[in-house]
Amino acid sequence: MALKLLVEQCSITTRHPFVIARGSTNGYKRAWVRLVDSDGLEGWGEADPSSFYGESLETVLAGFERLRSHLPSDPFAIEAAEARWEQALPRNGAARAALSAALHDLVGKRLGQPVWRLWGLDPQKAPLSSFTIGLDTPDKMREKVREAGQYPILKIKLGTDGDEEILRTIRDATDKPIRVDANAGWTVARAKEMIPVLKGFGVEFLEQPLVPEDLEGLDDVHRVASRHQLPVVVDESCIVAADIPRLAGRVDGINIKLAKCGSLREALRMIATARAHGMLVMVGCMIETSLGITAAAHFTPLVDAADLDGAALTVDDPFTGATIEQGQIRLPTEPGLGVKRR
Repeated sequence: MALKLLVEQCSITTRHPFVIARGSTNGYKRAWVRLVDSDGLEGWGEADPSSFYGESLETVLAGFERLRSHLPSDPFAIEAAEARWEQALPRNGAARAALSAALHDLVGKRLGQPVWRLWGLDPQKAPLSSFTIGLDTPDKMREKVREAGQYPILKIKLGTDGDEEILRTIRDATDKPIRVDANAGWTVARAKEMIPVLKGFGVEFLEQPLVPEDLEGLDDVHRVASRHQLPVVVDESCIVAADIPRLAGRVDGINIKLAKCGSLREALRMIATARAHGMLVMVGCMIETSLGITAAAHFTPLVDAADLDGAALTVDDPFTGATIEQGQIRLPTEPGLGVKRR
């Protein structure tokens, strides 16, 4: 059953410039793929490259061309296909994640079942998703808090010299539970200084306080955070399942993103590995359309926390799929990923 690969480029725009400790933008270049079988069924996937991992639309498009000759003859041979893609293109997780999602979508459609059902999952167990408040002026952040009215949990971007003022602004605007993400913007000393401040503002957990490679620093920060009962979760420090054993004991949890790990099956391996080490598991996202968000949403019944607001932050989402109602993630019941073009 020969598969045909079709690629489409696109741009998506956020409602506000999205600002984190590393920079700011409101325009994002993305690519969609379709894997079409001999019966005309199509599996869809989205590539969401991040410059932090050395990826761009150009590297993604080049990656698709490189992987075109490695498409499986049997779409059900997902494990073998993903292994070949990783061997052929080890450094482009976003491109591989798009093909992985498309293959799962196609298989689900051929079997007439949603992907979550093929995995034996209960969609009712999906956690609440947080909504991200990017760095901005106090007035703009208060406006963003109002816009996030339907979300019961907020995720606050930190990593600046004015983090205490940011937290004070958010707390003056809402009493909702908050989580914070420093996006590798702190030193060890700054992180240790901030931990009691975060607890004072009722923060649920701290994400990626240090640069990814500073594992000894994470040890130090984690010891202080543990005394204050503040869980530490890593994002950029954890790409694939093989990274998890060296992080065990240094942090409390990991944040999985498909654009980092490169495939849905790798995401499942990360969940199993983290659980084996007694760690909490979060799923996150880039700025994505509902096509990319829905692929990640399918394994949310297996995780503790979710931050899948990437499509909600945009003004031009061209797809419908998984929805978030009052923060609750709702998985589609249609076959495959259950995503449709508007």
